Amino acid sequence: MDVRNLIYSVYERRLTAKLAGKPVPQHVGVMCDGNRRWAKEMGYVDPNDGHRVGAAKIKHLLGWCDQAGVGHVTLYLLATDNLRRPASQLDPLLAIIETLVTELAEEGHPWRLRMVGALDVLPAATAAGLKAAEERTRDRTGGAQVNIAVGYGGRREIADAVRSLLQEHAAAGGTIEELVEVLDVEHIAEHLYTRGQPDPDLVIRTSGEQRLSGFLLWQSAHSEFYFCDVNWPDFRHIDFLRALRAYGNRQRRYGA
Repeated sequence: MDVRNLIYSVYERRLTAKLAGKPVPQHVGVMCDGNRRWAKEMGYVDPNDGHRVGAAKIKHLLGWCDQAGVGHVTLYLLATDNLRRPASQLDPLLAIIETLVTELAEEGHPWRLRMVGALDVLPAATAAGLKAAEERTRDRTGGAQVNIAVGYGGRREIADAVRSLLQEHAAAGGTIEELVEVLDVEHIAEHLYTRGQPDPDLVIRTSGEQRLSGFLLWQSAHSEFYFCDVNWPDFRHIDFLRALRAYGNRQRRYGA
C-alpha cells in the first residue's frame, strides 16, 4: 500500500468511527451530477464516457449505503428536461442507464429496484427494459430499495399524483366538491411515485451545483442537503462518509 492509500485508509476509518452513535438517514437521494464535465476535464472525446464511469460508481454507492444501514436510495439519473437533448446525446445515455439497471437486477445483487418517473415519455423499448428489471427484483429484501428516477420531473410527479387522485375519486363515484372538502397533503402523498416510502432525510448533489433541479420537490420539504464539489465519477467513500457526518451533526427541527 502506497503512502497516499495508507492516508486515505486511516482517514476513512477515522470518519467511520465518528459516525458511531450518530443518526443514519433512512432514505438518501443522490443527484449524480457532473459526468459530462468529468469526461471533458479528463480529456475524453466522447462525453458519454463520463456517464459510463458514473454508472459504474453507482454500484459502489449502493454498497456503501447497505453498509451504513440506509434502507432507501433514490438515484436521479435522467430528468424530463434532459429529454430535449439531441438524439446523438440522449440515445447513448438511455442505453447506459438501461445497461446499468439491467446489471443491478442481476442475480447476486440484494437491491430491490423501483422505477420512479414518467416511463411513458421514454422510448418503448427502454421503458420495457426498465420495467423488466424492476420486476426481476420485486421479492428482494437483502439490501436497499433503490428508486431509479428516469424521465423524472418533480412538477410532473405532483401533477401525476393529483391526476391519479382525481381519477381514483371519480372511479369511486365521488364529486370534485366532496374531494375539495377533505383534501389534504397526505392524499397527494399517497399518489406520488415514492408512495409508501419515507421521505428522503438526506439529499446529496455532486459537481458543486447547489439547486434541486426538480428532484423530489414534494418529498424534500424537510430534507437535509449536502452539496459536494467533486463530479460524480470522482465521488469516493470518504465523500459519502462526510455527507453522513454532516447529516449526523445537524439538528432536524421540522419547522419547530
